[in-house]
Amino acid sequence: MKIIKRIVFAIGALVLLALVVALFVPKAMKAEREIVIAKPKEQVFDYIKYLKNQDNYSKWALMDPDMKKEYRGTDGTVGFVSAWESEKDDVGKGEQEIKAIEEGKRIDFELRFVKPFESTAQAYMLTDAVDSSHTKVSWGFSGNMAWPINIFRLFMDPEKAIGDDFAAGLSKLKAILEQQQ
Repeated sequence: MKIIKRIVFAIGALVLLALVVALFVPKAMKAEREIVIAKPKEQVFDYIKYLKNQDNYSKWALMDPDMKKEYRGTDGTVGFVSAWESEKDDVGKGEQEIKAIEEGKRIDFELRFVKPFESTAQAYMLTDAVDSSHTKVSWGFSGNMAWPINIFRLFMDPEKAIGDDFAAGLSKLKAILEQQQ
């Protein structure tokens, strides 16, 4: 009986230690990646402002071709919502909404995840003319990992993982746009 009490005490102490450590692990996350596309800024922005086009280049949209999708509103305008639901845990369920558009320059989104965990994050895409035929596109986000889930930041780097996914999406976007006439 003593051994069982010691095991239970040890497990409890480990859980308590993890909860205390999580108090000191940062909750805020952000990531951004950029790429230069050999197309004029107007052409690039006119493509990325439509959320439905993300189905062609976003790594997450391409992870499950069988996911259910729902759209609400007018794409390319503030208030448009693109929702998804997948049986795959790494895709999950959620939606993103266009929150602001600075025409030709910036689009802001709010990401609302439902599964596998609930959270909200802010994302954006920026376009900057390098010259008349080249555009730098930046794709980024910021969000928070709730306590005590933030303890997982000690074992993985979500900023690198998300940033790498942005980089993959931007490379795909570059290929799509540079193939267009």
